[in-house]
Amino acid sequence: MSAQVHVACLFHKCVSPMSVSTGGFELQRGTQTLRAAVELLSSMRFAIALLTVICIASVVGTVLLQNEPINNYINQFGPFWYEVFAALDLYSVYSAWWFLLILAFLVVSTTLCILRSTPKILHDLKLFKENIREQSLKAFPHKAQAELAEAPEAAAQRIGRTLVASGWKVRLQRRETPQGAGWMVAAKAGAANKLGYIAAHSAIVMICIGGLLDGDMMVRAQMWFNGKTAFTGGGLIADVPEQHRLSDRNPTFRGNLLVTEGTRAGTAILPQPQGVILQELPFDIELKRFIVEYYDNGMPRLFASDIVIHDRYTGEAKEARVEVNHPASHRGIQIYQSSFDDGGSLVRLKAVPMGSAVHPFTVEGRIGETTALTNGEERLQLEFTGLRVINVENFVNRNDSGADVRRVDLRQAIESRLGSAHKTVTERELRNVGPSVTYKLRDAAGQAREYHNYMLPIDLDGSRVYVLGVRDTPTEEFRYLRVPVDENDAIDGFIRLRAALADPAMRREAVRRYVQLAAGGQREDLQQALTVSTQRAIDLFAGQDPDIDTLPRRNMPVLGGLQAVSAFMEVNVPEAERERAGEVLLRILNGALFELYQLSREDAGLPPAERGEATAAFMTQAVLSLSDAFFYPAPLTFQLTDFEHVQASVFQVARAPGKTIVYLGCLLLIIGVFAMLYVRERRLWVWLSPREAGQGLQATMALSSNRKLLDNDREFDRLKERLLHPSAEVNR
Repeated sequence: MSAQVHVACLFHKCVSPMSVSTGGFELQRGTQTLRAAVELLSSMRFAIALLTVICIASVVGTVLLQNEPINNYINQFGPFWYEVFAALDLYSVYSAWWFLLILAFLVVSTTLCILRSTPKILHDLKLFKENIREQSLKAFPHKAQAELAEAPEAAAQRIGRTLVASGWKVRLQRRETPQGAGWMVAAKAGAANKLGYIAAHSAIVMICIGGLLDGDMMVRAQMWFNGKTAFTGGGLIADVPEQHRLSDRNPTFRGNLLVTEGTRAGTAILPQPQGVILQELPFDIELKRFIVEYYDNGMPRLFASDIVIHDRYTGEAKEARVEVNHPASHRGIQIYQSSFDDGGSLVRLKAVPMGSAVHPFTVEGRIGETTALTNGEERLQLEFTGLRVINVENFVNRNDSGADVRRVDLRQAIESRLGSAHKTVTERELRNVGPSVTYKLRDAAGQAREYHNYMLPIDLDGSRVYVLGVRDTPTEEFRYLRVPVDENDAIDGFIRLRAALADPAMRREAVRRYVQLAAGGQREDLQQALTVSTQRAIDLFAGQDPDIDTLPRRNMPVLGGLQAVSAFMEVNVPEAERERAGEVLLRILNGALFELYQLSREDAGLPPAERGEATAAFMTQAVLSLSDAFFYPAPLTFQLTDFEHVQASVFQVARAPGKTIVYLGCLLLIIGVFAMLYVRERRLWVWLSPREAGQGLQATMALSSNRKLLDNDREFDRLKERLLHPSAEVNR
């Protein structure tokens, strides 16, 4: 902030308003080294160098996300560049020691500038410069002469009263001339322009000091001089040693405090590049209730926390509500609503096998906990990582890219970008799709994948599907598998079909039924040929064909589904015949899979599925989902069946004594900038010289201003009429 503010005053840095020197403050005493250092610190060239470094650092701090977890930076830049950037404190630029040092030098430099310029400005404010000579007045751009039929003293008094009535400050000087007593009328206005220089530079100092007080400087100082160190381990807050804690008398800090509903906490966490520092508070915050209100489309409208503040010294309990932009305050510490999190919700999950020999089971746990899963020699760790009760998604069809030039409407494209400032060409159809759970499965080697599953089915592209997400690293986006629902709006139909596809006996029976239905009553050789083709197609789709290892995998870990069918045709069918052969093979495959679906229902004791649009839509999506399921990296998925939601509020607690100083500095800066930009300093002189033999007066008038504006021309013409032609002014 101070860098941006200082740019406005850069051209006036370390010089008085009437000077063009860019040098610094020159001491008259002291050693040569001290005089050179003071001159450098207070010079404009030093200020430009500081501002250049601050601007570069601000760009880095804007482009590079600040105070992120270390793993994020390592994944983004790699171990080598992470170490390089960490050595330069680029991950916390605004609290880096070198950034704070630059701000401190900026304070010193600007203070020296004020010390140098203020005496000259204040001295200049007292001067009317009434000793200026008549010949000098004739050299001004705005000058005029006239003859007055008045006595010199009377004319001087009249001109002085007129100027005072117009807001000018006036001084009259009597001078003796060979022709008699002459009078100099010296006036000035707009002195606030020069005071603006002082106000703007003083504001910079105040803002920088306030920023240093509210920054990380105090925490760093305690780490340097009081033996405090950052904590890098884990565990309970109560078990963290004293050398990682700051006293509640710490004059300035800004940290985060997570409080779960029904609990209380009084130790904030201050992130540091190497870990965290714990900040003790003089009170505990108890969260009675966290409140979230939503709009009709599911977007949040209000975040609020009903809290009780328990003072540790007096025992006082004070109720308060904290909302976004409406903080609470106690003992000079502001409590802001920063965000919200899960407070350890209890979730119940149903394990659903994805075509493996895993039997369904249920498991429950709290968010943040871990449980072990075993299946013979295979062991996995199930980590409950997140629960979201509300998920608002945009359901606008993104397939229409508008790339077809025949459909471009130039008028509509232009008008869609005109109008109100909030208009956007991006359509939004927001809809709440219900709760979702996030978990990780970690193998014995410590490798983990993250999964994101929605509790309820979602209508997507005309199909009602369950959405199962997976990603390999936290930096990736989730990839989603769409699983169609059956007639009961459940995932069971697909799971039965997936299990039947993995069973060779059920595949053979499905082939037999399909061939009997499609070629029953025809020649034996035709039925045999259809049986071989159908068996080959469904075995390829199941990934269990005897010759599947000879087919090209194209970097796929498992070959199955439509990918295996495509690889088989690429090897065994000439390119000219692939399209026709593919249509036939897919028709055979779809028929066999439908019979397999009927078998899976029969095996579960359910009636056969009725042929119709609903069943056809289910089978179409099921074929695609079965093919994509080969890329699902887990033998099972977990479906959220029930939960007990526990909310937690994340508060930002801050003791900021520099805030008032910054606010006063900003106010002073506004006043100073407006004074410099909109207040013109003007000086006016009128020399009244008596003519020989008492034949009236010769009046010479001149006007000077610190800016060349058209207003100066208009004002001079107006003053000339009023001061040098009083009869015309009276007649008017």
